[in-house]
Amino acid sequence: MSLRGFLEQLRAEGKLREVKKPLSPVYEVSAAVGSETTLFTDVNGSRVVMNILSSKELLAEALGVAPDRIIQHLSSHPPEGDVKLVQDSPAKEVTGEPDLSKLPILTHFEGDGAPYITAGVVVSEYEGVMNASIHRLRVIGEDKLAARLVEFRHTYNLHKKAAEKGEPLPIAIVIGIDPVTLFAVSTRVPEGKEFEYASSLKGEPIELFECENGIKVPHAEIVLEGYIHPTELVDEGPFVDISGTYDLTRKQPVIYLTNMMHRRDPIYHALMPAGSEHNILMGIPYEPLIYNEVKKVADVRNVALTPGGCYYFHAAVQIHKKSDEEAKKAIEAAFAADKSLKHVVIVDEDINILDPNDIEFAIATRVKGDEDIYIYPNVRGSTLDPRSENGIGTKMGIDATMDLSKRWKFERVKRPEMIMKPKTT
Repeated sequence: MSLRGFLEQLRAEGKLREVKKPLSPVYEVSAAVGSETTLFTDVNGSRVVMNILSSKELLAEALGVAPDRIIQHLSSHPPEGDVKLVQDSPAKEVTGEPDLSKLPILTHFEGDGAPYITAGVVVSEYEGVMNASIHRLRVIGEDKLAARLVEFRHTYNLHKKAAEKGEPLPIAIVIGIDPVTLFAVSTRVPEGKEFEYASSLKGEPIELFECENGIKVPHAEIVLEGYIHPTELVDEGPFVDISGTYDLTRKQPVIYLTNMMHRRDPIYHALMPAGSEHNILMGIPYEPLIYNEVKKVADVRNVALTPGGCYYFHAAVQIHKKSDEEAKKAIEAAFAADKSLKHVVIVDEDINILDPNDIEFAIATRVKGDEDIYIYPNVRGSTLDPRSENGIGTKMGIDATMDLSKRWKFERVKRPEMIMKPKTT
């Protein structure tokens, strides 16, 4: 299902909010977005959509599963699927010289360094190795962007390999792809397997077409072709990232654009920095990784990155505990699976990990601070954590499970309405 098809489905279900009032891309769209899937029909004369995957319910709808089955669905689909190369694409309806001023690229907050493309999937390839991932892209000219490449991630590694030989890295930036593929490229999978994972989740081959520079991309509303310069660096930032605080300004590589294509009357997709869709796409893809790693050491039942932890720094892991040692093993497995994770709490299967009150109840009644809290100082975390120093910080794991030898002390009372049987006539 394409982006347009998904929006039509949401419109038919009464889940698509449309704003027809003319708005400026500078602050006005971000001020009006809210939390619903919203289509702005007149942003300097163009269409902008936000929040297409701003909740687990929307993600579940895109995947075609119930919200409480997302983790099982994602965990059961390995990044193995077929891709189909096609000759034509709706993205080729209009082609021409690159001119970013023709796109409704948003300036989100007053402190932003510039307008930013926030939902652009950067597809790159070098020496036969492909990668697709979302990068924030700062507009620095009509045909130039500054790309934030996180150190040692796949695009960074490909650019580094090309730069060591003095060569540019060919790329294509796709904006407005279908929601399942958007989620797939946000997920940590083996290098070059993003589109295979999308096919696996879809249950059918994803279609790719070849750009002029040889990069193969999925159908999209907008495609920008170009290359990352091997040596040129510019200031990138400041920019509000997932924590809702400003990430610092760094020297980052420059992208030069060489071609631009798009659908007629394209729909520009934008992510609200630190908004719910940003949280979902950055955090939820880690859930199946944590689930599969914890499964090696414990009978894991569910995993949830929590909204209070920006869907990024905090995880709740539900296990069916068979020995008291399993909780600590589960903590360490979670940290091994997700290096950005800062705090993790392990709970029993009677705790609803989607309910913050239930998690707090488990901490309040089942944790003894000097025995059940594990501190891991001076370890690699996320540079997005304001408390870290260059990504080095302290992690904490909480064993909020019952002491199996004294289970009777912790079992929750069953409410009368849960045990009363209905009267029969």
